Amino acid sequence: MMRAWIRFYAELNDFLQPGLRGRSIECEFHVSPGVRDVIESYGVPHTEVDLVLVNGVSVGFEHRIGGGDRISVYPVFESIDIQPLLKVRPEPLRVTRFLLDTHLGRLAAYLRMAGFDARYDNHAADEALATEAARERRILLTRDRGLLKRRAVTHGYCVRETVPRLQLSEVLLRFDLASSVRPFTRCLVCNGGLREVDHSEVGDRVPEKIRRLFHQFAVCEYCDKVYWPGTHYQRMRRLLDDCLRGSNGPASDL
Repeated sequence: MMRAWIRFYAELNDFLQPGLRGRSIECEFHVSPGVRDVIESYGVPHTEVDLVLVNGVSVGFEHRIGGGDRISVYPVFESIDIQPLLKVRPEPLRVTRFLLDTHLGRLAAYLRMAGFDARYDNHAADEALATEAARERRILLTRDRGLLKRRAVTHGYCVRETVPRLQLSEVLLRFDLASSVRPFTRCLVCNGGLREVDHSEVGDRVPEKIRRLFHQFAVCEYCDKVYWPGTHYQRMRRLLDDCLRGSNGPASDL
């Protein structure tokens, strides 16, 4: 029987049982396992890990663990330059695009509201989600750790919050997206892009009273849904502003 010690740092402890957090954990094995297998055996998805040190040396996920090894596992670094070390995750995606699992429909709508490409299908199976995320180079958002452990998934994030408004704040902060927000440029229903039109182009697709009140509208280029800046728009605007400020106020009723 061989023994090694592993320690998880910062928010990676969110995935551990309370008694294992913030300390070195002794692990036993008969055959030398890969680093990735050891990490995920404690419930930590590989997509959450940015750097692994074994005995102080940076290694990749396929490195085999030996007896007496000490393993340090770190999350994504946002403000520290670790370029000289081996980052185990792939390079960042050039375009930030999301794919959300079946339990995050409201978050998908909020991300679209903020102007992000957020694909969502409430009937998609886990295998299909993992395959699509890899094929289209999308960041997979989910609360299912098992889904993020699939080898096909290279970019993903386990959403911690349960309230959709707080989930939006969490994702914007986690991926540093505040400067990339382009409100109301995507359809909340189908994710298509919106184009601005005047009232003469919407015809009878909106009530006459609405056409008299507003002169500018937006139309989805894919599903043809029409949007205008009514009271619902104002509530969404406030919600988005709160999220960008990192507001911790009461959840919106949207």
